[in-house]
Amino acid sequence: MSEVLNNEKALVVFSGGQDSTTCLFYAKKHFKDVELVTFEYGQRHAKEIEVAQEIAQDQGLKHHVLDMALLSQLTPNALTSHDMTIDSHNDVPNTFVPARNLLFLSFAGALAYQIGAKHLITGVCETDFSGYPDCRDSFIKSMNVTLNLAMDRDFVIHTPLMWLNKKETWALSDDLGVLDYVRDRTLTCYNGIIAEGCGECPACQLRQRGLDQYLAEKESEVQ
Repeated sequence: MSEVLNNEKALVVFSGGQDSTTCLFYAKKHFKDVELVTFEYGQRHAKEIEVAQEIAQDQGLKHHVLDMALLSQLTPNALTSHDMTIDSHNDVPNTFVPARNLLFLSFAGALAYQIGAKHLITGVCETDFSGYPDCRDSFIKSMNVTLNLAMDRDFVIHTPLMWLNKKETWALSDDLGVLDYVRDRTLTCYNGIIAEGCGECPACQLRQRGLDQYLAEKESEVQ
């Protein structure tokens, strides 16, 4: 990444989870000025707001929390309905929140416009995208064009995890020198359990499988 980027501002879409926290440290490495935006939308794992605030404070970064409660009113899904059992066996899991990333990036773009941030960073990933259509590279490219046309700006949406599986995402956090920080302080679990999680929900299983694979590979390289 060029030195020019280091003098520009980036806004990270931040949930306090593994992926977005890795993106936070990626942004801190590559950009001079970094701010965070977290969306409160009635999510099942609402503790992520608290975790995001704690990490932002620990890292000394300005943190915006935007109210997006309307999302929980639009359609029933397991991520906003606490009474619905999580089911990941369909092509699109019932934890998919329709239009979530569309709205998140739209509002992140509006905030970026106000704070003078050219760069938007999000932790979406097509490799381990869990069947969510709004995590695909084609959507992000389309959204980038839409934001630029809508606000007459030259925003750049960065997706450093787009082509990484979870093992490779853990490797990136290790390269950034924050693997232990990400492992111990982030919240990925749909049931709101920090660090090791519940071990049962799809998010926890994907995270732990990737970590186990990375640590095993790292150990084998040492031997």
